[in-house]
Amino acid sequence: MPKLLAALLLTLLSAVSTPSATAADMQLRVGTLASKNSLYHRQLLEVGEAWRAAQGGTSKYVVYPDGSQGGEAEMARRMRIGQLQGALLSVVGLREIEPSITALQNLPLLFRSWEELDYVREKMRPAMEKKFQDKGFVVLAWGDAGWVRFFSKEAAVRPDDYKRMKFFAWGSEPEQQSIMKSLGYTPVPLETADILPSIQTGMINVVPSTPYFALASQVYNTAPHMLEINWAPIVGAMVVTSKAWEAMAPEAQKALRAAGEKAGAQMRAQARQEVTEAVEAMKKRGLIVHKPNPAEMQEWNALAEALYPRIRGTMVPAETFDEVFKQVKAYRALAAK
Repeated sequence: MPKLLAALLLTLLSAVSTPSATAADMQLRVGTLASKNSLYHRQLLEVGEAWRAAQGGTSKYVVYPDGSQGGEAEMARRMRIGQLQGALLSVVGLREIEPSITALQNLPLLFRSWEELDYVREKMRPAMEKKFQDKGFVVLAWGDAGWVRFFSKEAAVRPDDYKRMKFFAWGSEPEQQSIMKSLGYTPVPLETADILPSIQTGMINVVPSTPYFALASQVYNTAPHMLEINWAPIVGAMVVTSKAWEAMAPEAQKALRAAGEKAGAQMRAQARQEVTEAVEAMKKRGLIVHKPNPAEMQEWNALAEALYPRIRGTMVPAETFDEVFKQVKAYRALAAK
């Protein structure tokens, strides 16, 4: 009996110690569309250094930039099957995990300022993060990448001007394509890597893009006309799978969360500054900026108002749609005081 008890105790001790050894040797593979050495790539590397130092052992942290792991929908799939443990994604990829996130990006001309977006995001953040957790993911950082502007081969200012053109559209957003078609626009579903060759060959004529991406990808060389309109913010987040999170040492979880919060704040601050800097850099190299006059802006606002009923319940879950409008209204009431 004493020998049997000793054997059982040894087995239990082995079982307890095994996860720690595995955790010390774990790998955290993170994918992103962000280009190598970009602001976002550098922030991901800093997050990794903090995690690796706290995790200890022979743990490894690898970032795959430039969309080398596929588009954002593909990266979400890779996380589910364990090929990736994390990713920095925009709403395009995050919606594959939790559809309610679309409320922060897919409502054109709703947000009038970064302060308005920040207020709404913080109000909705706890519920959003809980929804991601229920789907098996932990949100570590919230970021954004600037306002979407329209870059086109030909000059265009009014909504109807774009009806004769072909738009880049995310291949993973069939609802958006359907709405665009119903309003007389021509979407061409593609992945990010296809944008530059497609606009160079004429497959598309318009790229809805942030100025930073247009500059980094050189899209503006082929599409030198930019409409200065804050159509929608590009919102993103860094997530890791709950499986990877739970395998980490407690110290590593704490370090990763702190590093993620810091990276998110830096990404937001620097990305917003780079909107203006990118536009100025492109203007020096031939970019032509078109700013709608009040009458033309009224047409754009009318288009957005016509889009909202189509978006509610399709591109954005109805409940979340209503919550965003409620929070926007609350912010504007506070700002008016």
